[in-house]
Amino acid sequence: MWRFPDNVDTDQIIPAEYLTTSKPEELAKHVFEKVRPEFVKNVQNGDIIVAGKNFGCGSSREHAPRALLGIGISAVIAESFARIFFRNSINIGLPVIECKIDVEEGDMLEIDFANGRIRDIRTAKEFKFKRMAPFLLELINSGGLVPYVKNKLKCR
Repeated sequence: MWRFPDNVDTDQIIPAEYLTTSKPEELAKHVFEKVRPEFVKNVQNGDIIVAGKNFGCGSSREHAPRALLGIGISAVIAESFARIFFRNSINIGLPVIECKIDVEEGDMLEIDFANGRIRDIRTAKEFKFKRMAPFLLELINSGGLVPYVKNKLKCR
């Protein structure tokens, strides 16, 4: 689990000079490179980001959540999100949770989306969050809006 402060903007997540592609695997090579250069080398598939207020502020481009998915981030937990980042994340299948939690970088977290709970394995602390609507969970589990719609159209 990685800790970040308040007001992490999309240019910190993926610097603007790399927005020439929308391929997640290419974007992933540059995630947080100007503010946390060690991140790309040390992040592991399934890691979680925990941040303060206003995570994802800045531009309205999908590149930031797409880069996080590309590098293997499984969820972002923050006190609050910029609305467009929140919606872009849902649209591409990146789980985002609004919740203030007291954890330390490196802690292992379990997220129970169905019951709206986060558990810190190191301390056994539990944090509650407002559960996502079943439709949003289905959309995320489908891999985002486009795969969700394609799957629904196949069913008819």
